[in-house]
Amino acid sequence: MEARAVLRYARISSRKVKIVIDMIRNKPVGTAMGIIKNTPKGASELLEKLLNSAIANAVNNHNMDADNLYVAEVYANQGPTLKRIMPRAQGRAFRIRKRTSHITIVLKEKES
Repeated sequence: MEARAVLRYARISSRKVKIVIDMIRNKPVGTAMGIIKNTPKGASELLEKLLNSAIANAVNNHNMDADNLYVAEVYANQGPTLKRIMPRAQGRAFRIRKRTSHITIVLKEKES
């Protein structure tokens, strides 16, 4: 039995998100939440909301015990890139790539 939560089209690079998700992989939910709350990264706020959503999905939809949950899988894939133009000197234009990502958290219950 597993519960998952997915955040699609998050306006943050998947490379920046992976720094934080590597710290919470295979950790109990309480520990993972503590790590996220005390990590000063931009992805922490998004991951905190996503983890809360995954916990709510586990408890309400799958009747799992919130105390026995752990982060079984967590990954961030690259989403579509928004391409913008930045004017530069002498009539040139530089491209700005605003990257997005799709983040997934899968929670499972520990075996008793």
